[in-house]
Amino acid sequence: MNRITRVSSTRTKALCRLCLSVLPLMTYNACGEPLPIELFIPDAPPLTFVDDAKGHGIVGDVVLMAVAEAGYVAHVQALPWARSQKHVSEQQDILIAPLSRTPEREQHFTWIAPIMPMERAFFSLKQPVSSFEEARKVYRVIGVGLGSAQEEILRAQGFSSEQIYPLTIGDNPAQMLLKGRIDAWFNGIPESQYIWPKVSRHTLLMSPVMNRADLYLACSKQCSPQLVQDLRKAVATLRSDGALARIQKRYLSR
Repeated sequence: MNRITRVSSTRTKALCRLCLSVLPLMTYNACGEPLPIELFIPDAPPLTFVDDAKGHGIVGDVVLMAVAEAGYVAHVQALPWARSQKHVSEQQDILIAPLSRTPEREQHFTWIAPIMPMERAFFSLKQPVSSFEEARKVYRVIGVGLGSAQEEILRAQGFSSEQIYPLTIGDNPAQMLLKGRIDAWFNGIPESQYIWPKVSRHTLLMSPVMNRADLYLACSKQCSPQLVQDLRKAVATLRSDGALARIQKRYLSR
């Protein structure tokens, strides 16, 4: 390799590094490589899987397909869910999903597109309830994911801090319910119905649907308008061509 070739190669590599760091609004850098985008997800089957050979779950697969469709490449990250939300909201151009659009979160994120609706209910082994008011009277301790929309919903409905048991990574709500450590579990219906048969054959009692809300793909509060536009268009394409419905059916049919 002569001196001119070495200089050219060095400059090309330097240009690639520069493009990655200072051209966030371009889908591809000068080397023709898709720009990397960080994506934070929780381990919440069947919505999202952090480490599963079959895929990243309903929402996870849809988001990854949308990112690829838009011409980017996603780097999946996982932290405790409350910490993930704080990190993403304070940084720039980082994606997070699935996220419910609650009043407490509204001003902290850029809301790109809804992925799927989510219904939530109370799950118990002994006494089902029919309303939030009844649940406040009947259940002494209710398990919810730490930093989840479920926790925000219960607080907004007037449940006391003593009644709300925030579950962290490592806590198994199904096992805690079986052992009587919590009286009920307030959670998304698909996730609870997916997890329970893997843990027990006991009948899991479910309340009527207590809350309905869309699960979103969101971005940091400071987020490139081009990135938002590209991903919004990609999600719409996946919805219109039936890919989203096919992914949902594949996971729920397991």
